[in-house]
Amino acid sequence: MTQDKLTIGVLALQGAFLEHVQHLEKARSKVGVDYAVLEVRTVEELAQCQALVIPGGESTSISLVAERSELLEPLRDFVKKDKKPVWGTCAGMILLAEEATRTKKDGQELIGGLDVRVARNHFGRQTDSFIMKLPMPFLKDQTPFPCVFIRAPIVEAIISKDSHQTTESNVRAPTVGKPSSDEVKVLGTIPADKAKDGEEKIIAVQQGNVFGISFHPELSADTSIHEWWVNTCVL
Repeated sequence: MTQDKLTIGVLALQGAFLEHVQHLEKARSKVGVDYAVLEVRTVEELAQCQALVIPGGESTSISLVAERSELLEPLRDFVKKDKKPVWGTCAGMILLAEEATRTKKDGQELIGGLDVRVARNHFGRQTDSFIMKLPMPFLKDQTPFPCVFIRAPIVEAIISKDSHQTTESNVRAPTVGKPSSDEVKVLGTIPADKAKDGEEKIIAVQQGNVFGISFHPELSADTSIHEWWVNTCVL
């Protein structure tokens, strides 16, 4: 990628997209590479991007608006055929999962790209939101990161291509392009000693061009994850 052509998109259909735009703009001076940040609402705007952030919000609403805007298939191609760098936070991670549980009655559309099964709203309602400072081993600075969890999902399982579980409450992403040859890497967890039920929870994963986290880094003042993603995944 050449610097003068680099455009990072933020899917701006619903949710905390503006905060991601602001964090990416703040991170630009620390990354040391110039790039444009574009709010994406149309197929034409998506086509201008070399990388994309899918923000937190309400995953069912985002998928519904994407479908009505004729963005779902272009998004799947962006992630799974073109294999451009994509980062999903909270609802964005749900959409990027190949399988999701605890979906609403009529289910929802998934984009896919991460060979994981996620559980929606694992931590309960919005009134159950919380902030937990956790180490993020992939960051150079090992100061615990202030992770904001709002109706957040977790990764229940890393799945193989032939181990999908189809039930009334599960949805699966459609097959698009060639399956990723990359393994899913676990980049962050809530350790067992900090989890309410005493079991470790996976909250950050990466597989090739796709990165997903359960929490909202854009709602903290810290831009270090945005800097890491641009430096490590986009550039």
